[in-house]
Amino acid sequence: QVQLVESGGGLVQAGGSLRLSCAASGRISSIGAMRWYRQAPGKQRELVAGITSRGGTNYGDSVKGRFTISRDNAKNTVYLQLNSLEPGDTAVYYCNAAMYNGVAFLDYWGQGTQVTVSS
Repeated sequence: QVQLVESGGGLVQAGGSLRLSCAASGRISSIGAMRWYRQAPGKQRELVAGITSRGGTNYGDSVKGRFTISRDNAKNTVYLQLNSLEPGDTAVYYCNAAMYNGVAFLDYWGQGTQVTVSS
């Protein structure tokens, strides 16, 4: 069974840092783009950052210059370094990946990890 498992969330003061990890496991032939989304209470889910299999990255406007996405293809893992955190970054962060199971690329989601930033 293919799955994504996030870790690294928690409670941090404004200005602090966190590092989120998302590991893919199961019968995976290859992984395409990997992304982090977030959803705050009462708001729509928004794209935070994405990274292609070759390392190309893109970021949401609100996190540019503060967050950094990276991946370790050997470990099937994507990371999100969150620096200079603000209360507005409080949300559940979800990992998303397109993974090839030998037949087709399918879209997978992790269960989410809570990030809470106190002022």
